[in-house]
Amino acid sequence: MVKLLCMLFAVFSLSACGGTGAPADPGAAQTGTAETETAESQATESTESDQEGSALKITVGDQELLATFADNSSAEEFRELLSQGPLTIEMEDYGGFEKVGPLGTTLTRNDTRITTEPGDVILYQGNQITIYYGTNSWSFTRLARIDDPSGLQEVLGEGTVSVTFSLE
Repeated sequence: MVKLLCMLFAVFSLSACGGTGAPADPGAAQTGTAETETAESQATESTESDQEGSALKITVGDQELLATFADNSSAEEFRELLSQGPLTIEMEDYGGFEKVGPLGTTLTRNDTRITTEPGDVILYQGNQITIYYGTNSWSFTRLARIDDPSGLQEVLGEGTVSVTFSLE
């Protein structure tokens, strides 16, 4: 009987050591919340400043198209290149489904087998940039995708066209 009482006493004593997770000082909870809110606010401001220049602007004549960068190192290199200033490329039709032109430099390739869609901005061979207004399946590196590709073929026109890539 004495052993049973000792064991019960030990169990109750140990359970008193476990907490509910709430701080003993209510003021500490408010401080922690304020610190968390401040950290979240700083993270949001940092993200917003990182997003400046995060959209790709493509200008063809007086038409402006916005595109969202892909999530790969090639797209990041392209964004860094454009951070130095706009890049104008003479692009011409190829295959009846894309405009292609020399990038003037070589970027890292992240080729994967994909089927392009109208509005895809693709790195080809590491030194060519293409804008697709049709579809094609091959191993490519997607740099960006035009947000609204409706009427893209008409915007790009026929033959050679001057296209300017810049950051929004």
